[in-house]
Amino acid sequence: MKSILSILLSSLLLGCMMVEQQDSLQQNNDPIEKAESRITLGLGYLENGNMPKARENLEKALEHAPEYYRAMLAIAHYYDVVGEKDKALEAYEDALSEHDDNGQVLNNYGAFLCKIGDYRQADKYFNQAVEQPNYYLVAESYENAGLCAAKYGNFSKAKKYFSRAIDHDPQRFRSILQLSKLEIDSGEFSQARVRLLQFHQNHGYQKASLHLLANLERRAGNKRLEQKYLSLLKQL
Repeated sequence: MKSILSILLSSLLLGCMMVEQQDSLQQNNDPIEKAESRITLGLGYLENGNMPKARENLEKALEHAPEYYRAMLAIAHYYDVVGEKDKALEAYEDALSEHDDNGQVLNNYGAFLCKIGDYRQADKYFNQAVEQPNYYLVAESYENAGLCAAKYGNFSKAKKYFSRAIDHDPQRFRSILQLSKLEIDSGEFSQARVRLLQFHQNHGYQKASLHLLANLERRAGNKRLEQKYLSLLKQL
């Protein structure tokens, strides 16, 4: 009953939010702001599985601002989610042709290329993204580059990228855990142990980090410490 009520309440809140945004659209004449409102609506519908409404609003965002990079990225993302890979690729390439020095465009295009298996080109665009002035999501692009490199088996490059992501954002959870895993896999137990213990000092015990520490101590032959972390894991 509670779960049903939660679903109904979340749907009601989403509906109210979308009605308010649609009302504001009628009062706004700035094309970028109108596009942003449509993007928010479209991505909200996309997240909730209403694909027709998602597409309608994202296409309206493009009508308001045809060359606005966020509208172009949003429709490309929509095509990717619904499995229209050719249309997604075309939309990303359109965005890149208009905004070849935009870090977010380069990053998102790189992520899409990695997803469809073009690792070399993906790596190229991630590196171009971090080189752009006034691009502030550098840690995200390094992390994406690391995930992509790891996916295609280039673990030394993945470690370098995760390290760079942490340099730019020391609280980057995913990069910390991914780098620790790669260090464990390559036998760098001391370095991984220090990294994970520091992680626990800053953020408390987490399931993923305890799994890694238990695995580390098992491989290092420290049965007592392995059991300690497995016990902590059970408590979570």
